[in-house]
Amino acid sequence: MKTNFLFTVLFILFMTVSDQTNAQTYTIETTLGNIQIRLYENTPLHKANFERLIEEQVYDSVLFHRVIQHFMIQGGDPATKPANRNEIPLYEERETVPAEFLAENFHKKGALAAARTGDFVNPEKRSSPTQFYIVQGKTYADEELQYMEEFGGKSWTPEQKEIYKTIGGTPFLDMEYTVFGEVVTGLDIVDSIAAVPTQPGDRPVSDIRIIRIVKD
Repeated sequence: MKTNFLFTVLFILFMTVSDQTNAQTYTIETTLGNIQIRLYENTPLHKANFERLIEEQVYDSVLFHRVIQHFMIQGGDPATKPANRNEIPLYEERETVPAEFLAENFHKKGALAAARTGDFVNPEKRSSPTQFYIVQGKTYADEELQYMEEFGGKSWTPEQKEIYKTIGGTPFLDMEYTVFGEVVTGLDIVDSIAAVPTQPGDRPVSDIRIIRIVKD
């Protein structure tokens, strides 16, 4: 029975990818390898913002400045560019992006999501104008997911639960941070970045840069 259910989940994932074969993809070129992503159509504000930043080359040479194994890799802060720091306020002063929470966009491994400031200063959970993260996460047992449902107010479909149990992710972030895309290829690169040694503050000991993000 469990084998049949897992087959169903994998089939749904395959069909989801198949339905998006014509969707525009982008490649994040990093110093450790390439990560191909696609952006969701159902988060138009985040999609438009991300595409505009790519076009303006905002992400060229920024760091993955925060890396936590079994959690996520975060980048996109223009202040980490090795460029003229006089240019930085232009990006830091951009308006935040309204949250776009959808139950079908969840924090499975490979999810692309927007970073943000905490609830105390940001009760509307608006997204950073530039910073994003890619989920590595870990797998979760039934009991852990049930606890989050009962005491954390979370809710998932049976298929989503199975993905969290078999493929992994960060389910506790669902409906807290906007997920606006996912990795198509390059999860091995995400794993490699997540595994690098870090110093206090979760910054990699050796710089890992996004060389650029290009439209495929």
